[in-house]
Amino acid sequence: QFIFLAGGADHDQMERMREYLSALCKGWNVQQVREIVAEALHDLIDPIIYDEAASLIEAHHTAGRDVVIVSTSGAEVVEPIGEMLGADRVVATRMVVGEDGCFTGEIEYYAYGPTKAEAVRELAESEGYDLARCYAYSDSFTDVPMLEAVGHPHAVNPDRALRREAVAREWPVLVFSKPVRLKQRLPGLSMPARPALVAAAAVGAAAATAGLVWYASRRRAAASA
Repeated sequence: QFIFLAGGADHDQMERMREYLSALCKGWNVQQVREIVAEALHDLIDPIIYDEAASLIEAHHTAGRDVVIVSTSGAEVVEPIGEMLGADRVVATRMVVGEDGCFTGEIEYYAYGPTKAEAVRELAESEGYDLARCYAYSDSFTDVPMLEAVGHPHAVNPDRALRREAVAREWPVLVFSKPVRLKQRLPGLSMPARPALVAAAAVGAAAATAGLVWYASRRRAAASA
């Protein structure tokens, strides 16, 4: 986590993390993992997010926009956090599950780099989102393909490479500086029902390295007429 905050995670580091997590998860029972994550999130761990990030989710929902978290971390961890945050959809790394209900150690889908952009485009096509009207938020240079896929990319607390890219392309650079425990923000994350006719908010989430500290980036689109 310290290395990520200090300089970001490059391609080689992300690949090493992928290989490490694959080996680490091999043989684990999927249902048991989900139960452990659920228990940890609700009873033992109070995930930390940025207050500005939670407020941004609220603002998108208030405007009738969908919120989609896109993360390189595993779906078993990201989906429960997405639910706690009130996200409408989650795109995350998926591991192969064997007939015995355990992870094989192989990765079915790795949500990283260009594959995030591909997932966003596929989601936009299936849900009717207008990517030119969507907003994307990320802190990592590896998410440039995803940022390029939308009309309104934003860099949030960017690593050095992404900051340079954002300045060169004149992308807005946001600074989130108010960490808050998720349970403190839960009352404010309860939003009224969104209108049926919306374009969409595609939200990119960066889970730093192994997901020790969570911060949700995001993207949106204006409501349909």
